[in-house]
Amino acid sequence: MNVDVLIVGAGPTGLALGIDLARRGVHALVVERGETLAPGSRGKGLQPRTMEVYEDLGVLDEILAAGGAYPVGMVWADGEQVGEHAMFDPMEDGEEGCRFTVPWMVPQWRNQEILLARLTELGGTVAFGREVARLEQDSEGVTAHFASGEPVRARYAVAADGGRSAVRRALGIEMRGETLDPDAALVADVRIPGLDRTWWHLFPPSGPDSGFLALCPLAGTDQFQLVARLPGGTDPDLSLEGVRKLVSERTHLAPGAVTELFWASDFRPRAALADRFREGRILLAGDAAHVHSPAGGQGLNTSVQDAYNLGWKLGAVLGGRAPQALLDTYEEERRPVAEHVLGLSTAIHREEARRGASTRQLGLNYRHSSLSEETRENPGPLSAGDRVPDLTVDGVRLFDRLRGPDWTLLTLPDGVFLVRPDGYVGWAGTTEDGLASYRARVGLG
Repeated sequence: MNVDVLIVGAGPTGLALGIDLARRGVHALVVERGETLAPGSRGKGLQPRTMEVYEDLGVLDEILAAGGAYPVGMVWADGEQVGEHAMFDPMEDGEEGCRFTVPWMVPQWRNQEILLARLTELGGTVAFGREVARLEQDSEGVTAHFASGEPVRARYAVAADGGRSAVRRALGIEMRGETLDPDAALVADVRIPGLDRTWWHLFPPSGPDSGFLALCPLAGTDQFQLVARLPGGTDPDLSLEGVRKLVSERTHLAPGAVTELFWASDFRPRAALADRFREGRILLAGDAAHVHSPAGGQGLNTSVQDAYNLGWKLGAVLGGRAPQALLDTYEEERRPVAEHVLGLSTAIHREEARRGASTRQLGLNYRHSSLSEETRENPGPLSAGDRVPDLTVDGVRLFDRLRGPDWTLLTLPDGVFLVRPDGYVGWAGTTEDGLASYRARVGLG
């Protein structure tokens, strides 16, 4: 089989990239070593910026219908409710330009189902049971060999195969970082029919040998996500009986209160960043390039936005409209963002930062990118490299103008802006003088 792009991994990153390429007419194939989409609630929080991306990719209505807002935390001690805990800081005064103000909860398994349905609707394909055994690349493309089945030839390949990325390891790209907690943690999806779904139930450690446990009602389901820290080098017991024992030891609930276990996994929180995001015609995206603590809900969101940054650039290069050098700007732009967000996730994990405006990812920008050209001496509130806010000007919603896979020219009271397909300002000026040379540089003619 010959394709334009081979995407390794059918998680949110790979599926989002597949959608973005499919709507550009790029022939991409997503391969997944598992026989089905990965189970589990995993990364369940979608930040406001990711919701904007999902609107552009055509899945917002389904995501809104499938999920819900996060509940307020309720702290328990000795079987008694002792106080509420706000999990996220409210929107601050002056923070505007987005219709979404808080994270939206959708279990990752459901998120993936929605993305797969959209990809299929656009004519895209996921090949399950296809484990990459070896990648070979030359000046013209990449050949993927699998544990079973025929090889695939692609002009480019993208590793979206997670934090333990086999593709990244095969390329010899180092992942540098730190383990944030020496103790293991357990995460599971369970059914607890008798537990109030109004609250995100928080159970602080009851002693030095205990550990934190939380039960969060999963929006759109009748399940709870259980997260528990396991101090003292304890090996997690991922069985139903093991989960029941843990719940009964840490909470006021009896073991039998947990009636079903749907999925369970263990992990050690880690923060790590790949040395580089590209090796020739193979690029890294998502957890294959950066691994976050789940604190703050940044990992999945950063990963989806990797895909959103890379999709239009691959489309332009493959379509012959831009030079291959455009792909160098993917690492130039996304690696600093990933490094910044990793620092934020780590600070939240260590309780050194709040889940506030910075976690919503609306303020992330590419002002220092080589693709951002600001020609005004006195830029206004919107500069080259900034995300265009979701505002209505003269009765027209800007996002309605920006929707779709193309560049958009906007004339606003504070200037003229050429907006990239991912919603960031590429070029800004007081008039269109000088715009032609920028358009030629990015392949717009």
